[in-house]
Amino acid sequence: MSGRLVLPLVMLLNACVPASQPDVATRAISTGSTLPPMKNFSASLPTAPVRSNNDLALDFIELSFRMESGRDLARLTRFEGPISVRVTGKPPGTLGSDLKRLISRLRSEARININFTTNADANITIEAVSRADIRRVLPQAACFVAPNVSTLQEYRKSRRKIKTDWGILDERRKIAIFLPNDASPQEVRDCLHEEVAQALGPLNDLYRLPDSVFNDDNVHTVLTGFDMMILRAYYDPALRSGMSRGEVAAKLPAIFSRINPRGNKAAGRYATRTPQAWSRSIQTALGRSISSASRKKAASDAIRIANSMGWHDHRRAFSHYAMGRVLQGDQPEAAHKHYQLADRFYARTPGTRLHRAYVATQLSAYAVSKGDGARALTLIAPHIQTAHANENAALLSTLLLLRSEALELENRHAEARSVRLDSIGWARYGFGPDWAVRAKLREIASLNPLKG
Repeated sequence: MSGRLVLPLVMLLNACVPASQPDVATRAISTGSTLPPMKNFSASLPTAPVRSNNDLALDFIELSFRMESGRDLARLTRFEGPISVRVTGKPPGTLGSDLKRLISRLRSEARININFTTNADANITIEAVSRADIRRVLPQAACFVAPNVSTLQEYRKSRRKIKTDWGILDERRKIAIFLPNDASPQEVRDCLHEEVAQALGPLNDLYRLPDSVFNDDNVHTVLTGFDMMILRAYYDPALRSGMSRGEVAAKLPAIFSRINPRGNKAAGRYATRTPQAWSRSIQTALGRSISSASRKKAASDAIRIANSMGWHDHRRAFSHYAMGRVLQGDQPEAAHKHYQLADRFYARTPGTRLHRAYVATQLSAYAVSKGDGARALTLIAPHIQTAHANENAALLSTLLLLRSEALELENRHAEARSVRLDSIGWARYGFGPDWAVRAKLREIASLNPLKG
């Protein structure tokens, strides 16, 4: 079993303290609400991996021969032959179009022979159930994937038995994905991308990957160029189910040389592994069910470990981001300094534009709270396109709402109203029901000292 956590480690402003694109066609979805229609993305803009083929091969091995729990896998397993996908349960209205776009991308970018079906013997069954149903089985999961079953009821009966043990598989034939049907459209889509990727390929997550959904920081929410490259290699004809780690490793140089020729000349980064102590500290620091003192200690531990490892990459940045999140409720000035440090380290790491966009929400929120509209506009401007290109409606709407408040501070009221209206369509996809959208509007508006 593998699954996406209920609470992503990177979230968008959760307190009222410092804490839209013209070039891409979109489509509006009518939902009968009094708010403006929901907006959705209609074009994917993945970028190529920003690493050498040597690094890609190392990443492939660690992703494919180990599980998130740390358990090693003895052999490669995948589907052999055409892959069929069906949807059951009570899917939300946006799932069909999001799945169609994902399958199209898997066919064109990863070169995987995957298609829809209505047959009960589908290789992958996506069952849409309530969040409550999922949490009754796995309390900390927003969604998950399991082998050799087709329904949640079947999984309950087979949980912790050999039948659902990934480690004993010799080939993937039947996989089930359980998605929430009562979450926001974006959360459903995010689950869809991550769980389909794991149903098809690697079962591991690596914090060292800056540009991948195979990372527990949950920054990337749709499959990236790196992810498609890994999946394309996973289904390369030179590989097959049952191959050992050594056999796969021997094939990878030729595979990546063929499918990613520009990576032959790129210099290797050879990123260090991430200690479990750092991962645990990050998860504790960003948890909700523990004391503030424990969270602060965990964030301090994460920064200490990052320093001792000599990191200057996105993991060092994320350590400071976590500390900023811990401090922002009662020590906004100190939190702001950690967000600035996070942005500084992200700026040094290739493939972290999306990470910087998240930090920009915190830095610009601080500027708005101080009445500095001009500074907020400067901080927000580089990141709106990034949020759109990465199909992150929650992040995009947050940036646009912050931009609207900054424009209000600059007495540009007509522009502010226009931007706010634009943001609401994205918020409806990113945050879901009207009450959640209105709560986000109130939260960000309350940052503005003119409205306080």
